[in-house]
Amino acid sequence: MARQDGDGATMRVVIGEDQFLLRDGLVRLLGAHGFEIAAAVDSGPALLEALLGERPDVAVVDIRLPLKDRVFDGELFVGAVRQVAGGGTVMDSEVVTRLLTHNTRDTRLESLTAREREVLGLMAQGRSNSSIAGTLVVSEKAVSKHINNMLAKLQLPQSGDDNRRVLAVLTYLKRER
Repeated sequence: MARQDGDGATMRVVIGEDQFLLRDGLVRLLGAHGFEIAAAVDSGPALLEALLGERPDVAVVDIRLPLKDRVFDGELFVGAVRQVAGGGTVMDSEVVTRLLTHNTRDTRLESLTAREREVLGLMAQGRSNSSIAGTLVVSEKAVSKHINNMLAKLQLPQSGDDNRRVLAVLTYLKRER
């Protein structure tokens, strides 16, 4: 039985996936559920050409996230394709979580001066105060002053349990990823 849209026409799908086995599996799965596979391509340029030339009802596209690693149920996947073809939206909850987490900004880093960010970047490279001073052509006392100001702005108070320098670098690296 052919899968049809609201007008009674068979739904046309373009698949963009660089992994051969997954691409072939999608072709077979969707074809078995009555979708017409207008094109199955393995690259961005070929996908663009297929989308413009075929004008499909829906496209299944590898977005370089681990979404495809968690598709365990063919019926749920086909249902998601139908939902999208019908004008709906389907987003994997883990993808949404990653997007929201990635866009969460740590405004404490924005309060640092350009020089303090430069010092923090060198700290993240594992440099000592002496090495940072030599790189920036300043005194070690100036580097210490920048680090103390930075630690205060990052709200990293002195503690017997924590290494504030490491915590500052972790804050910096979290933003850079």
